[in-house]
This record gives sequence, structure tokens and C-alpha cells, in this order.
Amino acid sequence: MAWFCSANTNHGLVNNLKKAGIFQFERVEKAMKATDRGKYVKYDPYRDSPQQIGYGATISAPHMHAHALENLAPFLRPGMKVLDVGCGSGYLTACLAEMVGPEGKVVGIDHIPQLVKLATDNVKNDRPELLESLRVEFILGDGRKGYPEEAPYDCIHVGAAAEKMPQDLIDQLKSPGRIFIPVGSNSQYIYQIDKDSDGNVTKKSLMGVMYVPLTDAQKQLRGE
Repeated sequence: MAWFCSANTNHGLVNNLKKAGIFQFERVEKAMKATDRGKYVKYDPYRDSPQQIGYGATISAPHMHAHALENLAPFLRPGMKVLDVGCGSGYLTACLAEMVGPEGKVVGIDHIPQLVKLATDNVKNDRPELLESLRVEFILGDGRKGYPEEAPYDCIHVGAAAEKMPQDLIDQLKSPGRIFIPVGSNSQYIYQIDKDSDGNVTKKSLMGVMYVPLTDAQKQLRGE
């Protein structure tokens, strides 16, 4: 049903995602309604499909963003810290920041300078207070290695498919904490990686997907 959630407005899109049962948490609904996707995507922003944003990157379909927020919601409580790997347009980074509240922080990281600028400009246009308060910070870097300067994180979202489980990201996760990540090349699945309070790690496959690869900057720009 998710692919039929398209609408003409941001509120209509979020309402359709809710009706389709993609999310249950009211906080997810509030975050997605507070962050107008139309300020992050040039064309058909309320269409429930991935959209090209340039430089070999895409913004995920709204239903996948809703799945991510719903899955990570227990680790997106006020005051928590989040890493958003492959921040792209900055849309999901802003949604995550809405959920962790004024005392929380979200670090968005991307290895393409133009995408870091795009994300910064988009959030500045939509929610400038998130940048001014440092509730959101965008970093240029290789997200496959995480961002140890701000670690550990309560949760980590990864917006591109890793070839294998990313140990660097697992190492930067709090105990307890959770990662939402697509893994695989030809066959991809979303994995929920949990670290419990004793540091034990479990991995659970959630659904089959198709994401762009989590690769190095030059390969991405060449479309590899």
C-alpha cells in the first residue's frame, strides 16, 4: 500500500502513510508534518517514490523514511543523539532533529561537498533554528567510518546500502542503541542492528529494498 501514498500536499502524504499503517507513533507523524518535504525536493516532492537529488544520490521514498523513523523511535526520545549517514537533501536529518527535541542533536554526514551544502541550505530555508542552535550539524566525511568526534550515538540511520555490516558504526553505537541500515549489493535488505545494555549485538532483517550503494565519493559521482 505504501506506493499508493502519494498526495498533493505534505500533510496529505503523511496522512496517507498513516492510513497505510507505515507508522504508529504520533511523534513520527508530528515530525513528518513539521518538515515539509517540498522544501527538500524540487520535483514531485509528495510522490511516494525515490527522487534524484543530483551527484549520484537520491532521497528515499517517503514510506521508507516513515519506516526508518518508526523503527528508530524508541531511540529518538528527547535529548538523544543521532548520526544520519548519507544525509543527502537534509530532509530526514530535520525529521530526526524534530523527534529528539531541543536538547537532542543530529549529525548529518555526507562525502559529497555539494550535498552537504544542499542539506545545509535546505534546512536553513526550512528550519534555520535547527542549525543556529546546533541541534543539527552537517559534516563532510566518509559516513562508512561514522563520526567518532560526536560518538556514541543512541541511534544511527544509513541512507545507502552497505556491502557488509559496518563495524565502525556498530562501535560508535551506545549501549543500548539501534542502527537502521540497508545491506547488500544485488539483493538488499534493511537490517535492524541492536546493541543491548551489556554491549551484545543482534541483527534482524526487516524487509527487502533497493537503495543506491554506500560507496566512496568518486564511485558515487561516476554512478558506480
